[in-house]
Amino acid sequence: MTMDQAELTTEQVLERDIPWETYMTTKLISGKALQLLRRYDKRPESQRASLLDDDGPSYVRVFVNILRDIFKEETVEYVLSLIDEMLTANPKRARLFHDNSLANEDIYEPFLRLLWKGNWFIQEKSCKILARIVSARPKNQYGGAVNGEASDSKSKFTTIDDVLKGLVDWLCAQLRSPSHPSRGIPTAVNCLATLLKEPLVRSSFVQADGVKLLIPLINPVSNQTTPIASSQSNQQQSMQLLYETCLCIWLLSYYEPAIEYLATSRCVPRLTEVVKSSTKEKVVRVIVMTFKNLLPKGTFGVQMVDLGMPQIVQNLKAHAWGDEDLVEALNQLDEGLKDNVKQMSSFEKYKQEVLLGHLDWSPVHKDAFFWRDNINNFEENDFQILRVLITILDTSNDPRSLAVTCFDLSQFIQYHPSGRIIVNDLKAKERVMKLMNHENAEVTKNALLCIQRLFLGAKYASFLQA
Repeated sequence: MTMDQAELTTEQVLERDIPWETYMTTKLISGKALQLLRRYDKRPESQRASLLDDDGPSYVRVFVNILRDIFKEETVEYVLSLIDEMLTANPKRARLFHDNSLANEDIYEPFLRLLWKGNWFIQEKSCKILARIVSARPKNQYGGAVNGEASDSKSKFTTIDDVLKGLVDWLCAQLRSPSHPSRGIPTAVNCLATLLKEPLVRSSFVQADGVKLLIPLINPVSNQTTPIASSQSNQQQSMQLLYETCLCIWLLSYYEPAIEYLATSRCVPRLTEVVKSSTKEKVVRVIVMTFKNLLPKGTFGVQMVDLGMPQIVQNLKAHAWGDEDLVEALNQLDEGLKDNVKQMSSFEKYKQEVLLGHLDWSPVHKDAFFWRDNINNFEENDFQILRVLITILDTSNDPRSLAVTCFDLSQFIQYHPSGRIIVNDLKAKERVMKLMNHENAEVTKNALLCIQRLFLGAKYASFLQA
């Protein structure tokens, strides 16, 4: 693909003169089609509008037939531009494609084929047009996946299911390796933001493993470095892409199989980063709405609390937002998070962290109240949690986890009346001693603290608070 093809504009394409007469002579278009085209082509917008009002479906038939029968690139680009122009001027015209008089035309097939066959200009136009036509279809139209075909006459046609699946495949292909370096991904996300309202698109998208392709696009816009000269427009494009990506995630947050995927991805941390730093109302709104949907599901509540969402929501509530829906959603999210914090007993949460084997400096480790209130819980299941902590010392390669584990053992020694004896009985001392020579300073510091507490006993250990 040459770049100049990709950078073609609709205006440039529409300046071309297409030899309609020659096409008629060679029987590629009918006499009636030629008549309609002569009336329409190169006419002022007002004149074209009244022709479409009077006889829209006939024009749709002519355009679709040309795309079906004529393969010359210049002509295909031209007709796609005519359709794009007609739909941009009035999006309601997409309904013309579903007129009863076109029941015997396979209106979807040419666009679906061109998605894969054409140059970038053709692909982009076909995608946008298809998304518009699909969204405008009467909702009972051969009921999609639910009722299968409405009648036998449709069976040889491209069904709505074929179209939606074909579109999803193309959109995922663009997200994986875009046909155009700067427009492939924004075009795909823009179409998805429209199409994910469709239940069938949601399921196809999840089956095609599409959700993971969206996650990396959730980035605070300021993190994207852009050349100074064009940074203003680039920033707007980045903002629009971010907004539409978040819109896709919001639409997916209504669909259970997608939610399962979002739970195991970096989706919530990334959305948190964005919402923390974003001043764009529409971006904040769509993320807050998404969080509101996800909060009651699975482990999302724990994730959000861990990521400091309660405080972020407080900060967001302090802004003077103009959008009442956003203010209401923030209040609901705030209430939901408060309930979540209450429900999550701190020891249960701590246990989860230890059992996952990946420890970090969450506030609970250094919280004296936590250790005082929960020290007896460590005795459950024959000191199961303590044993897991000691196993982490043997098995983990992560310096942070090792440092936190040493610190937690020293906390246990300090707060449990028999802490030193129990930790010694479980053979922890040798393991901690080994870590005193670790290359990571954080690990050695906490290993040393633990050993000191083991030797000194609880009475002196309080002087050694790190």
